[in-house]
Amino acid sequence: MTDVVLIHHVQGLTDGVLAFADGLREGGHVVHTPDIFRGERPATIDDGLRLTQELGDAEIGDRLTRQLVDLPSDVVWAGISYGVSMAQLLAQTQPGARGALLYAACIPVTGDWAFGPWPKGVPVQIHGKDQDPFFAGEGDLDAAKQLVETVGPELGQLYVYPGEEHLYLDSSLPDYDAAATALTLERSLELLARVR
Repeated sequence: MTDVVLIHHVQGLTDGVLAFADGLREGGHVVHTPDIFRGERPATIDDGLRLTQELGDAEIGDRLTRQLVDLPSDVVWAGISYGVSMAQLLAQTQPGARGALLYAACIPVTGDWAFGPWPKGVPVQIHGKDQDPFFAGEGDLDAAKQLVETVGPELGQLYVYPGEEHLYLDSSLPDYDAAATALTLERSLELLARVR
């Protein structure tokens, strides 16, 4: 059994995010799903981005921190799209991280946006679509390739699926891709089985 913290995307803690968390739980893992929007579920990505701007980084960070305070430190950090920035930050900076699952986004490990070096011995998987305008079009795919190259094939895996859907893991949204989600879930469970 592995503890996983799954941080939602900008449309909130949707039924689709909860369903994906349930898929991880079916592998025998404990999955925590903090709700940094406190029940709000913006209708579109643009609405979600506006909400994050209204809340501000400090408030969002404070909300997340309060929901993590009683959790163990030796967890696998996971995030979907917007949630990746927080999951990746925590995976790179919190002692005891057991791994990272980054869905539809990746932050560079070098340069101005970097959180610092990738921690030694921490495995990572990155998943995304090859024509996704956010993942493939805004540099995340390149950052993912760099991260996997940095950590090496024993620790780093990048899985790219055909298509342009961004939030393809979320069964409650139009972008949902059931086949790609099933494969992503299977591969994620393989990583979680390795870090038990």
